Amino acid sequence: MPSLPDVLNAADKKDVVIDDCLALIDAEVADKGGISGLALKAGFGAVKGIKPGFIRNVVTDLLPEFAKALDPFYQEAVEKKKKPSEYFVQNSSRVADALLSITDSRAKTAKSGVVRSTYDKLRGTAKKNVEAALPRLGRLVEKHSPAGAS
Repeated sequence: MPSLPDVLNAADKKDVVIDDCLALIDAEVADKGGISGLALKAGFGAVKGIKPGFIRNVVTDLLPEFAKALDPFYQEAVEKKKKPSEYFVQNSSRVADALLSITDSRAKTAKSGVVRSTYDKLRGTAKKNVEAALPRLGRLVEKHSPAGAS
């Protein structure tokens, strides 16, 4: 089975994967409600407003690291003959921690004060939000990987 970084970062697929990641983020943000949802939407709007294409650039930059972090879970899912969407949810805490370790590290070194402060404000609910996004993330992985064909 090819590695997830090889699959998601393949030259012929990467732009479509990035577009799907952006659609996933937009859908997840749109789905949030309540006070924390308002805070998330406001924070996302502030970060989006930094400059046109900022979110796309961040997704493009983070995709290789995210794919590498997800690969062990992807390989475990394939080995256990489970769909990534199911396996990611069954292991939601571990998967979320793996992804958040990347964003935590990146946020510490972000050049933009808006990005750092927004991340810091939203970090408390980040794990819950990442876990909620795992079914969509798993389906995105299935769509673009051989595991989706099984």
